[in-house]
Amino acid sequence: MPNTKISHWLSNTNSWAFSVYAILAAFCTYSCMYAFRKPFAVATFSDTSLWGVDYKIWLITAQVLGYTLSKFIGIKVVSEMSGNKRAFSILLMVGAAGVSLLLFAVVPAPYNIIFLFLNGLPLGMVWGLVFAYLEGRKLTEILGAGLSISFIFSSGFVKTVGAWVLLDWGVSNLWMPFVSGMLFALPLIFFVWMLNQMPPPTPEDERLRTKRKPMKKAERMEFLRLFAPGIVLLVISYALLTAFRDFRDNFAREIWIALGYGEDVGIYTQTELPVALAVLLIMGLLMLIKSNAKALKTYHFLISTGFILIGASTFAFEQQWLSPPLWMTLVGLGLYLGYVPFNSILFDRLLAAFKYAGTAGFMIYVADSFGYLGSVGVLFYKNFGHGELSWLRFFISSAYVITLLGTALMILSMLYFRHRILHWRAKEFVVRESSPQEVLA
Repeated sequence: MPNTKISHWLSNTNSWAFSVYAILAAFCTYSCMYAFRKPFAVATFSDTSLWGVDYKIWLITAQVLGYTLSKFIGIKVVSEMSGNKRAFSILLMVGAAGVSLLLFAVVPAPYNIIFLFLNGLPLGMVWGLVFAYLEGRKLTEILGAGLSISFIFSSGFVKTVGAWVLLDWGVSNLWMPFVSGMLFALPLIFFVWMLNQMPPPTPEDERLRTKRKPMKKAERMEFLRLFAPGIVLLVISYALLTAFRDFRDNFAREIWIALGYGEDVGIYTQTELPVALAVLLIMGLLMLIKSNAKALKTYHFLISTGFILIGASTFAFEQQWLSPPLWMTLVGLGLYLGYVPFNSILFDRLLAAFKYAGTAGFMIYVADSFGYLGSVGVLFYKNFGHGELSWLRFFISSAYVITLLGTALMILSMLYFRHRILHWRAKEFVVRESSPQEVLA
């Protein structure tokens, strides 16, 4: 239950103090969750295979399949969940993932593969539940950015922790994921408690960003009907980013080994921390844009810039103009300039631009579900169709593909929503008394 004194203080404190509290609670909650998902990626499992396929590939595929299914389930669960159930649900889901890691360590290979699937199954819904505390506020830009850098920083940090547990503590590949997760169990409980003290959006927040409420099935289908072409373009763009990010995350160890940095356990944090800080700064500055329509357009430009940076930095690396760490940092910056808006503020601004009452969590999970479906597709394409390609070469080729496709898709999406906003404004002058949904129809 929320502590009334803390909630009262948060309701009456200044914006700076509220932002620091909210970002700390959300950032740390999601970072702790990451410790139950990503540390196993630093283990190589090179001595084990199944049906001629590397054991780690099976593990990653199983976890991503569970995570993908979780996103589809989350379309309903996250968009319909009331605020009083969120904290318990977060702890329940991460707890279930921790039990799965314990069973993964106990059950012998290859039968333990199923527990990586069960590990991913609940974790995919945690993001939406955490973001639900932050959306629909005048400060959502900076709050969402603070939350989003958690999966940039934490992806590297928990891998560093995993490598430390593996190499310095001498823990086996099978037990390392569980041990790493348990290091974050008590902090997780504390930070979820912090998160649950946050008061709901104020009347001023609702005026600036539209009232947020759970969306039932009929409301979700109506929203998709109204914006179908633009949603399709955005979802495909996000699927490209998700597949690329997931491949970069899951096979980071193999890529760094190919680049000659396999024994440097700090390289993960070293290359992700500058990205996290840069993205936080850029996303925070975008909070200054008061017009939701202008902000929506700006996010399209930002995501397009991210796509272009991925391809441009990869070309520069191949020309030997960039060192491997600098290249991976710039690729990460381009990747997260595109990825972060989808996970935090793009859909929040979309709802606000059209004064549409709903929850951004719904659209985040529509995009996420198909994004991770794309990630599964890439895993199967690389691992079961083009196994002869090195991890590094496949990563480089993928960078060029998503640059070309992603930039084109975002330009089309920007043109669509520009037309939709102009159409909506024209009708709004005529139909002053209609609801936003009626005006948009």
